[in-house]
Amino acid sequence: MSNTPIALYVHWPFCLSKCPYCDFNSHVRESYDESSWKNALVTELQRASELLGARQLTTIFFGGGTPSLMQASTVAEIINHAIKLFGVKNTIEITLEANPNSVEVQKFQDLAAAGVNRISIGVQSLRPERLLELGRKHSVVEAIKAIETAVKFFKRASFDLIYATPGQTLDQWSNELAQAIAFGTEHLSLYQLTIEPNTAFERLHKRGELVLPVDDLAADMYEFTNNFCGANGLQSYEVSNYAKKGAECLHNLNYWRYGEYIGVGPGAHGRLLINGKRLATRQYRSPERWLQEFDRIEEALELSENEQEQERVLMGLRTVEGIIWNKPITTKITALIKGGFLTHSNHQLQATPQGRLALQAVLRYGFMD
Repeated sequence: MSNTPIALYVHWPFCLSKCPYCDFNSHVRESYDESSWKNALVTELQRASELLGARQLTTIFFGGGTPSLMQASTVAEIINHAIKLFGVKNTIEITLEANPNSVEVQKFQDLAAAGVNRISIGVQSLRPERLLELGRKHSVVEAIKAIETAVKFFKRASFDLIYATPGQTLDQWSNELAQAIAFGTEHLSLYQLTIEPNTAFERLHKRGELVLPVDDLAADMYEFTNNFCGANGLQSYEVSNYAKKGAECLHNLNYWRYGEYIGVGPGAHGRLLINGKRLATRQYRSPERWLQEFDRIEEALELSENEQEQERVLMGLRTVEGIIWNKPITTKITALIKGGFLTHSNHQLQATPQGRLALQAVLRYGFMD
């Protein structure tokens, strides 16, 4: 068994409504028995601890879905059991994703008391017309209140915005980003809108009823975002994430640095090192199926060295720090370096801002066999 520290991801699958751009494993249910879900998650944690042995947790991340729909007592019990089963290494970052709806924001103080010390709020826009287009159920007033409340109760706070939306201009985005920066949070997640498979937006896009900004405008927005955030003390450390120095999301950095993590809850994925083998685990995606069979992993596949290397590259080149590259520089990588998409120095391979803007194309060209 490995004795290195490990991260924990807890998936809460329920949402009040399904956003049209979202391809996450989220589900709308009229009702559910929260106590049954809490007990199942705790039992799954117990099984994970028996499998992995004595491992210390570095981070816990509640994602979804909308985990802020959980009662604070449920969150507290899951945190307490996780720490009891695994222990913690020094201080531990505990993040919970939240929506800005008033009912959920009222829980912020109790969630902080439950042990959550980092909150990530799905604001998505500070413009009412954009919130409507994105299918969000909160108002701009609620979003502002959520940010202000988060800063009050949590040691660390972040919120998300989506840009390059239909009809959005660079001036509109620059004004919105300036408003976001003014809140003074130490972290922002800023995502370009993409059309994901099997979403309502994909269906609209195929019918020509949803048109994204042209590539040049989207590129201008990305460049402006990098420059403006950097000038205001939030440095880019990943394609869509900006933080003050020392305020990066440690949990997500563990993913991008290809660390180990446990995934519990419906559809949760994990990467575990057991008996010298790196396993890719996956839980049952359907909430109802998972609740019936949470006591076992649906899938645990051993990853080959080549598969591990591809995952390491795919994740690591998303970050500004890049990856260690001790292998020969191929003809394709050389072409990407000459084209200004990658840099290579002292065995460190990094994507440039231009490379991160076109990251999927860079990865397909240079690293996919």
